[in-house]
Amino acid sequence: MNKRIVALGSVLALGAALTACGADEPAAEGEMTTLSVGTIGIGSDAAIALGVEQGYFEEEGLQIETSVVANPPAGIAAAQSGQMDITYTPSIPLLNGLSQSVDLQILAAADGYPADAADMEDKSQVDDTGLYAAADSGIESAADLEGKSVAVPARNAQLEVTIANSIQNAGGDPSTVNWMVLDFSSALQSLEQGRIDAAGLVSPFTSNAAESGHQLIASPGVEFFGPGAVGLWVASGSFAEDNPEAAAGFVRAINKSNEYANNNFEEALDKAAELTKVDRAVIEAGADTYWPTEVTEESISAVNTSLVELGYLESEVELDDNLIYDAP
Repeated sequence: MNKRIVALGSVLALGAALTACGADEPAAEGEMTTLSVGTIGIGSDAAIALGVEQGYFEEEGLQIETSVVANPPAGIAAAQSGQMDITYTPSIPLLNGLSQSVDLQILAAADGYPADAADMEDKSQVDDTGLYAAADSGIESAADLEGKSVAVPARNAQLEVTIANSIQNAGGDPSTVNWMVLDFSSALQSLEQGRIDAAGLVSPFTSNAAESGHQLIASPGVEFFGPGAVGLWVASGSFAEDNPEAAAGFVRAINKSNEYANNNFEEALDKAAELTKVDRAVIEAGADTYWPTEVTEESISAVNTSLVELGYLESEVELDDNLIYDAP
């Protein structure tokens, strides 16, 4: 099993020193095409890093240069403007972008949940997000959060959406929640001081909350998304059309990389610790990362529908038949 963890500020510097040209320039025979890829600085970046080391991208004539973006919307903006060729984003920011007429196309899966995730008794084994309440709060389920204060890192973003879904699934009304925007450190401190009733956290802050005796109320990520891709590699709508060989090569190489990471757990753990600068033991204590090798239209449509049902979109985004790139 593989672990997932968040770290901020780390930068991947991948790829050998090879003669290279940009993705919008035709590569002469023997030359490499350079792709700039935006990552989000999390442990799941291990898959693309291992893929580079294994030579999967070089086999496709690609040199991968990565940099960490501040957040998924920033990566989407960079891809849309041509500052970056490909970027990481979960499906929720993707759909928010599409709802604002941003022209985007999904190339491949970046991370997600395995097929048996929904049947796991302890879903925190695969979900790096967690909804925690103080041990002495009397809050026993997400439904108990009606009218309570819940910390999230940003409004209308992934943790709020997935926690709202958990509250609704438990029989509560998420519209009554007082959402508090706090970074994870501040949220954990506020939870310990009783200034908030619950906090949406990610690893390694979930481990810190558990060590402090706080109670895991829900694993909102896996409850919302279910099995399949959550994190995605996306590009502008014109990228694959303008760079068909590079786009297809990236998809083939990243799928090989994801499969390699799934099958080489210990190596992926080491790489995640190296990339995130987080102690390997902390990564091992967190949730398991899974790297899917496909993105289905059904998984994107399900998120699209849920965003409307929860009130985060006024209407479903009209999904283009070519939204998910079909690499030859």
